[in-house]
Amino acid sequence: MAISDVGEYAHLSPEQVEELGRELDAIRADVIASRGERDFRYIHGVIRMQRGIELGARAILYIGARNRTAWVLGTGALAVAKILENMEIGHNVLHGQWDWMNDPEIHSTTWEWDLVGSSADWKHTHNYLHHKYTNIVGMDDDVGFGVLRVTRDVPWEPRYSANLLVNAILMAGFEWGIGLQNVRFQDAFPGSGATPADRRVAEAFLKKAGSQVLKDYILFPVLAGPSGRQAFTAAVTANILRNIWTNAVIFCGHFPDGAEKFTSKDVETETQAEWYLRQMLGSANLDGGPVMNLLSGNLSFQIEHHMFPDLPSNRYSEISLRVRELCQRYDLPYVSGPLWKQYLQSWRTIARLSLPDRYLRRSADDAAETRSERMFDRMPPMPGLATALASFRKGRAQLAR
Repeated sequence: MAISDVGEYAHLSPEQVEELGRELDAIRADVIASRGERDFRYIHGVIRMQRGIELGARAILYIGARNRTAWVLGTGALAVAKILENMEIGHNVLHGQWDWMNDPEIHSTTWEWDLVGSSADWKHTHNYLHHKYTNIVGMDDDVGFGVLRVTRDVPWEPRYSANLLVNAILMAGFEWGIGLQNVRFQDAFPGSGATPADRRVAEAFLKKAGSQVLKDYILFPVLAGPSGRQAFTAAVTANILRNIWTNAVIFCGHFPDGAEKFTSKDVETETQAEWYLRQMLGSANLDGGPVMNLLSGNLSFQIEHHMFPDLPSNRYSEISLRVRELCQRYDLPYVSGPLWKQYLQSWRTIARLSLPDRYLRRSADDAAETRSERMFDRMPPMPGLATALASFRKGRAQLAR
């Protein structure tokens, strides 16, 4: 089942965990002390680029959308603009990464992004619930988003037989899945019995979703005049492409092999160092270059983002070098791989867990998608987790021969 003792699983003593935490605190302090002009230029440059791409995309769609090549170019550019706005700008602005500049245009308290869900609601479900309780089964709703089974700690039910179909639908409409995480439609209506807080959340979602639908599917197509139909289909396609990309990046950061799940044991007494360690073990990075980093919102460095969610995203690349060195020194795994591999592993887990446990070959303690400290019970003592995992895989491979 999921990891209940993070320190034991990591093969680290309490003193080692706290020392690791102090070293990560030092990384954080160094970045905060060095924030300045280059970070300012970076984020404002990305915003200018995103707005230029979107303006160019809409110009192409309005002027020449009835030409198939122009429609493809305009739709592709619009999808890229939406990806940049959501991933590298909106997501990171709402984490407060640029609040230190005191720029009201890109402050976490004023930014409203190009998604159906409201920024305020997302900051609660994501910034607080997901980042505080990352991958803790029953506390982090991102562990399956309330509709998928991605760990054996969630008991199998007949509805999970549709895991693959449900994920395909979630992938195409991901912005709706994210927007509805903390929302019940009926709470917005009189007589629902909802608390005032729940009613406000539902009303905020309906208002934001309505404005997005109006903007994307009515206002811009009307402004396109004779190209209105093409502008409408372009908006639908661009939103779906953005949703698929966002789904892929997020799933690759949380559900491939090596991104661990946890129980709620002792989480309320967790120290900062223990929280750091859980983030390191519960996240996975993507291998790629500058384009991948930009289009993923630098969530290609998901490990670093989960430890330092409010540091500027353009710093994650340099932070990753120091984090990798720490992982080597403390004999901890640093999970990273190409997008195709990480995403394939995520889909494999979703497919595998659509089946009842009796059809699954490995135990709940040593499966790729659900490991725990108990997987090492029959092994001799090992110096660290990375060494122990390598030894475990070697032993399993020998038994399979």
